[in-house]
Formats: sequence, structure tokens, C-alpha cells
Amino acid sequence: MKIDLTETTASKINKALVQGRRAVGTPAIGMVLTLVIVTDEENAYDALKAANDASREHPSRTLVVIKRVSRSPRDRAKARLDAEVRVGTDAGTGETVVLRLYGEAIDHAQSVVLPLLLPDAPVVVWWAVNAPLDPASDPLGALAQRRVTDAYAAEEPVRDLSARADTYTPGDTDLSWTRITPWRSMLAAALDQSPCTVTSAVVEGEEFNPSCELLAMWLASRLDVPVERTVSTGPGLTAVRLESSGGTIVLDRPDGSLATLSMRGQPDRAVALKRRETSELLAEELRRLDPDDIYAAALKYGVERIGEPGGAPAAPAAADRPADPATGKAADEDSAPAKPAAKKAPAKKAAAK
Repeated sequence: MKIDLTETTASKINKALVQGRRAVGTPAIGMVLTLVIVTDEENAYDALKAANDASREHPSRTLVVIKRVSRSPRDRAKARLDAEVRVGTDAGTGETVVLRLYGEAIDHAQSVVLPLLLPDAPVVVWWAVNAPLDPASDPLGALAQRRVTDAYAAEEPVRDLSARADTYTPGDTDLSWTRITPWRSMLAAALDQSPCTVTSAVVEGEEFNPSCELLAMWLASRLDVPVERTVSTGPGLTAVRLESSGGTIVLDRPDGSLATLSMRGQPDRAVALKRRETSELLAEELRRLDPDDIYAAALKYGVERIGEPGGAPAAPAAADRPADPATGKAADEDSAPAKPAAKKAPAKKAAAK
């Protein structure tokens, strides 16, 4: 059942929800949380479809916030709210309200959403696109216990990861982190099966893929070993190689669907590592609403600390090298005094999330 409301208010939307529940024969509220989706008109259909699929596991009231751009100065100065209320089979196993904000209402989205939140139920905000770099300070993010972003949808994913590391607040998470849950579980299980000391790691995947960066940071933070990031043609994350005292452990997924786990002394095993849909990722995030400390540790490790192949800093030009006090000329790189080698931290075993 769908109910369209034009130039409406939050009070009229609540009345329409009650009317819709009575019409479909479900007057009681059986939702467990409120999911607020912030998106644009272009991506609203895909985001709403993913939320409806996830609601089969987590019945929720879904509020879709779409900020419409007004063309004329008169429209920008006028606040307007249109809504579409969906209940029954049109809203998965919960109920959905699509909110379209115009004019000055765009700057006060939190005032529109607040009266529509389920009482005494947790709130999750998901930015399908255009997520803020500091989700907790966003007016809508301040209403939520859990704030979900997706760096994969950003124009500069690596820059976004670095910025969110500086602004991280307990409750923040990212779907790029959720995408690597099966990889982290499989790698941790492989190390449990073959007790050994990991000395280095290589993560291979698409360029500018935030999931690859997060997996590399997770390995570096948990194992305390150098991690090299290499680029492949994809799709997504393609391989992880761990060099250890017990031999090389390789998890290779060249086609985005089926992976092969190779370990010394054991036959190769086929592992299902299919790239998951957004609805599956969202459903996984809604299973837990407490802070994710492992994600925080990986994020704060820092993208800039991940080693690139051949990524050692280039030798300074002659004009930039310090002058030799005896000759007054720039010192050659070969004649410069060698720096003492840095001590290598002891390797540790991986810990599953």
C-alpha cells in the first residue's frame, strides 16, 4: 500500500503510517530499529531495494531522505516536504517513508526525521552516497547509534579513509570494511590451522579500492609486519599472500567468485568468496550496533603506512642534498653515512574480528 503526501508535515506522515497499518491488518509495530537512508534521487531506488531486502532479517522503519535541488531563488527560500508512505508488501517486512526535502527544509533534515523515529529503538544512519567525512558531527548522524558510510562510492576513497581515521567516533563503520569480513575470517582460520610466525604480507586488488586498503591496514595492525599493496585488474580484491616461517599462505580469487587457499604441506582448497550484494552487507552491519574496535584499530593505522612496491622515497636531487662542509658541493647519495637499520617488531598471530 502506498500513500502520497504533498507539502505535508511529520504529524500527517505519522497519521498515514497508522492508517496504512490498519488497512493492511497489522496495527501493531513489530520493527526493531529505525534505518535512515541519506541518498539522492539517482541512487534512491538501489538504496531502497537493498534496505527492503535487509528488512527481511531486520524488520525496521526505513526513512529515505532525499534532498532535492531547487532551481530558482524563490523555490530555494521556500521550505517544502513531500512524502511517500509504504506499508505491507511494498515495504518489505517493515514500513518505509520516502521524504523529499526542498528549499530551506534541506538544512533541517534532522527536524523532519526526529518525530518519525521509532520510540525506544536504536537508530542507524546509512549514507548511500555523498557521506560526510565526520559522520558523528552530521546533524542526522548525531541521532544515530550506528553510522554507516561507503568509501567505495566516493570519488577519492583513500582520502576519505584518511579523513575518517582522524574523525572516528565509536559507532562509525563502512561497507568497504564489511566487504572483507569473509577474507579476514578465512585468513585467521588459515593461521589457526598452521601455527607459524608471519614475516610479511602482500595484498593485491584494484587501484583505489578502499576494501583492499582496509585489509592491508588490518593485517599490518594485527600482525605488526610490513604489508605491500599491489595493483591488479580486479575485480575487487584478488589475492593475499602471507610469508611465514611455515611457508607461503596464498588466498587467490581471480574471478570475484571462487578463491583458492594454498598452504605448504596441504592440498589446495576451493573457497567460496563471492562478491556480496549491498543488501547482504547492510544486513551484516545491522546485526551488531556496538562499536567495532577492530575496524577502529585498522582505520587508525593509516593508509600512508602501507608499503607500495618500489615505494621507497626517491633520492633527493643534487640541489636539495646538503652540502659537504669540506668541498662545499652537494654530498653524493653513496657517500652519505648509512642510517642504522630499524628494529623489526616481533610478528604476532592474526586475531579474528
